Order: sequence, then structure tokens, then C-alpha cells
Amino acid sequence: FRRWSPFVIANTALGGISFLALEAIGGAITLSYGFANAFPAVLITCLFVFVTNLPIAYYSSRYNIDMDLLTRGAGFGYIGSTITSLIYATFTFIFFALEGAIMAQALKLFADVPLVLGYIISSLVIIPITFMGVTMISKLQMVTQPIWIAMLLAPFIYIAVGHPETLDQWMAFAGSETPDGGFDVLAFGSAIGVLCALSIQIGEQVDYLRFLPDKTRENRWRWWAAVISAGPGWIVVGGFKILCGSLLAVLAVS
Repeated sequence: FRRWSPFVIANTALGGISFLALEAIGGAITLSYGFANAFPAVLITCLFVFVTNLPIAYYSSRYNIDMDLLTRGAGFGYIGSTITSLIYATFTFIFFALEGAIMAQALKLFADVPLVLGYIISSLVIIPITFMGVTMISKLQMVTQPIWIAMLLAPFIYIAVGHPETLDQWMAFAGSETPDGGFDVLAFGSAIGVLCALSIQIGEQVDYLRFLPDKTRENRWRWWAAVISAGPGWIVVGGFKILCGSLLAVLAVS
């Protein structure tokens, strides 16, 4: 362990945010609260998550410890680390269920696979990969990332070239909770409330970052780049994906 380069660790950690729940959340808050409330909520949440995640990423990387040990080391004792582990475990189960549901829906739409069977397939296929840990995940991501990036960007290139008016529809979209389409403090706060649940994603990020090699004179720039990009920097890519889901949801209902 801790023999991987900063790039391998950062790349593997960033690959974890490929989950489609970000797009689903972006679509949900936009359909409910409209663009005028969802967009500023995304920006505020991204800033909040970046600022709060930075010290967690730094200390986990510096001392090579996960969220459980970091909580205990910060003076919260066994009960604090237990509560932290419970929150993190709950977060993991919720997102595992969300991803399984999304992937099962995709299998049903694409290949008419029954939903229940889709849930089982989506759940079981990942287990052999996780047994192999960072090495296997990193190799898998290096092969599949170009395909993933191309498929992620392709719809938006198509929209920008073929249907640029969709951007105007997106920005003018009024949600079901705000039919007038304007800014509403309660809707804005509700959207932030949903999005701030993402702040605990740093727990997964530091599960990888704790394997960073020790910071030295030779690798300090690469070390800091890995900590910032794969630590709090996950929300930069994550925020982009939330907005992507927002746009696609508006396109779908329009």
C-alpha cells in the first residue's frame, strides 16, 4: 500500500464521482424549484463543499487516515467515530441503492431486462472489482475513462450544435414548486438542503487519498495537486454533472 503515484490515487478517487445520482439530483431540484433557484443553489453548495472538504482531505492525506480515525483524532472519541461511520455507511447504502435503481432502469430501457433482475445484476457485477481494490479500479478506469468522457459530453455537444435554443429554455424553466419561475427563498433553501447531503462524499474521496505517498520536496506539487483535485475538487466535476442533469431533465420534459 501507498506505493501508487499521486496521479493514480487522484485519478482513482475522481473516478468515484462518475455515479449518475449527481445528474438525477440536478434534474430533480430543477424540475421542482426551477432554474432560478437550482442554479444559485448549486453554486453555493459547491463553494460550501469545497471549503469544508479541504481540511478533511488535507489531514487525511497528510496522516494517512480515513474519516473514522480522523474524527477520533480530532477529539470526538469513540462515540464520535462511531457516529461518523454510521453516517458514512448510511450515505453509501443510499447511493448504492440509487445507482442500482438508475442502472436497472437503463438496462430495462436498453435491453428490456426486468427491474428486479436489473437490480441484482447492477449490485453483483461490482463486487469482484471491489475485491481487488485500488489497483483493479485504477486499471479499469484508465481503460474506460475516454469512453466515459466521450459519452458524458456527446449529448451536450449535440445540443449546442443542433438545438442551441435549449439553453434558453433551461434558463427560463419554472419548477413545479415555483410556477412563476422567479427566485424564491424557500425553494432556494430547499434545493441547498438536498444538495448539501453531497458534502459527505469526501468520506469516499479520503478513502483513496489516505493512500497517497508521503509529501516530499520532490513530489510536493504533485501531492498538493492530488489532494486538491481529488479531495475538495471533486465538487467541481460534480457540480458540472449536477448542471448537466438539470439541463437534460428540462430537455426531457420540454
